[in-house]
Amino acid sequence: MQEREVVLTKREVEARLVPAGTEIMVPADTFVTITQSLGGSFTVAVNGNLARIEGHDADALGKKPLESSYETPEDGSVNENQVWEALRNCYDPEIPVNVVELGLIYECNVINGALNGDPEGNQVHIKMTLTAAGCGMGPVITDDVQRKVEHVPNVDKVTVELTFDPPWNNDMLSDEAKLELGML
Repeated sequence: MQEREVVLTKREVEARLVPAGTEIMVPADTFVTITQSLGGSFTVAVNGNLARIEGHDADALGKKPLESSYETPEDGSVNENQVWEALRNCYDPEIPVNVVELGLIYECNVINGALNGDPEGNQVHIKMTLTAAGCGMGPVITDDVQRKVEHVPNVDKVTVELTFDPPWNNDMLSDEAKLELGML
């Protein structure tokens, strides 16, 4: 993450208001302040609001999209470490800590079904929560998780289950997250 940066949008770009998740269009030639650029997505301040711009629209901010650097396992399996790496590239747009360190991922199960001839192929099942049940960005965060895990080599299907049982609390933060957030 870097310090705040003011940029002029190069083209019209879709964004989602934080924390409501409402879709907006940011016109071309609009000054925005990038407040967070982590995991390939951007949180920007625009017209007095915070909004999230997805990484595939990085060019609208004059930036390059994050490129995947995963090696493909030759045996056709899914590398679970790569799945966790993908999850560590998913961020809440308001918090500069990834969903793993925030303690939002309750379960991550990799089923290498392609190796056994399963017609569903290689599947990843993720059970996760949010820091607040009413978070309007919930669908955006869960979509980000699904999309990034789908880009892991040999993954055929990703299922993300959102749960609030048990409810998230500060005790679920890793020590790294607590340090980043000034809680240690």
